[in-house]
Amino acid sequence: MARTKSKKRLVGTWSTQQRREAMEQSREAARGPVDLPFLLLTLLLTAMGMVMVLSASFPSAYYENNGNGAYYFVRQGIFAVLGLAAMFGLSKMNYQRLRGVGRLLLWGSILLLVLVIVPGNPIAITENNATRWLGIRGTFLRFQPSELAKMAVVIYFSATISKKREKMQTWSQGIWPYVLILGVIAGLMLLEPHMSGTILILVGGAAVLFAAGIKLYWFIIGGVGVAGGLWFIITSTDYMASRINLWKDPWNDGMNGLGKGFQTIQSLYAIGSGGLLGLGLGKSRQKFLYLPEPENDFIFSIVCEELGLVGATVVLILFALLIIRGYWIAIHARDRFGALLVVGFTTLLAVQVFLNIAVVTNFIPTTGISLPFFSYGGTALMIQLLEMGVILSVSRQIPAPKQG
Repeated sequence: MARTKSKKRLVGTWSTQQRREAMEQSREAARGPVDLPFLLLTLLLTAMGMVMVLSASFPSAYYENNGNGAYYFVRQGIFAVLGLAAMFGLSKMNYQRLRGVGRLLLWGSILLLVLVIVPGNPIAITENNATRWLGIRGTFLRFQPSELAKMAVVIYFSATISKKREKMQTWSQGIWPYVLILGVIAGLMLLEPHMSGTILILVGGAAVLFAAGIKLYWFIIGGVGVAGGLWFIITSTDYMASRINLWKDPWNDGMNGLGKGFQTIQSLYAIGSGGLLGLGLGKSRQKFLYLPEPENDFIFSIVCEELGLVGATVVLILFALLIIRGYWIAIHARDRFGALLVVGFTTLLAVQVFLNIAVVTNFIPTTGISLPFFSYGGTALMIQLLEMGVILSVSRQIPAPKQG
């Protein structure tokens, strides 16, 4: 009996010591260097985005703000500084701590999405027939809950799925809770309406599920179901049906300067005017009140006009390198949780870049989606830099290659 108790004490002591050693190893790993290529690409794209915000927004800011042409640039710069500071701070934190905040972020973002669509809510802001913001009208104190929801979905999914392995192969024990969560959030965002945000939420969640190793047929069934549901919504609602018609022929309702296709037409003019080498930085013509809100979703059109095909290609190559490096970090991540985090955030970035470029070139219907690091918008830039900070935190714990 005494030997048994002694043995139990020895096992308990050994397991406690093992846990302490594991925690110490985790702390040591978190002090490692960040992935330098990923960091430099992030900083370069952020800097280029700030330059293009200044160039694209100067005319409209000048006319809208009593001669203050730097109005949008200054506001974006504030969020860029705050976002970069938060990114560096988060990169130094052990990403394992995010396991405990995933559920809180998820429920918080759902609550905020509900507040957005509550009728008569004084802090809900409507623009262009869509209610997507919470804040104070007439000030820069506003944010999009959908941006927080994207981050929350990736963190919560990664934290909970990383603890499940064989359960993720079954519907009843592994998959259905995540499908339900995505359905609730997507439904709330469709009520805003916010189609592009809905697509990103679904893609981010699906990317984490796919990387977690769910059976391919579940992924195919879910993809077909979501595609069918989105197609039904697009074709059966006046809001989306009108966008489909404009996509097919923007000139049918846009040539007089008052139609809904005017923005797409001016975007195509800007892209075509750039030619091979562009008109020169700051020399865009379409930004002089021809292209509506050139600093926002259609800023890539100004990039093409001022920097030409060569400059636009350089921007796309930088995005491609950042995305590829992100997936490289995911493959070499220390654990399953870190890998899923990086896959989710990198996929969100990749899909958002693709959708924005596709919209400004009229490859797909207008969806109101911003270009990461470039488009004007404080909430989006802050969240994107926070996501990059998480990826950098994961990169700190990549195991060093074995010698010999």
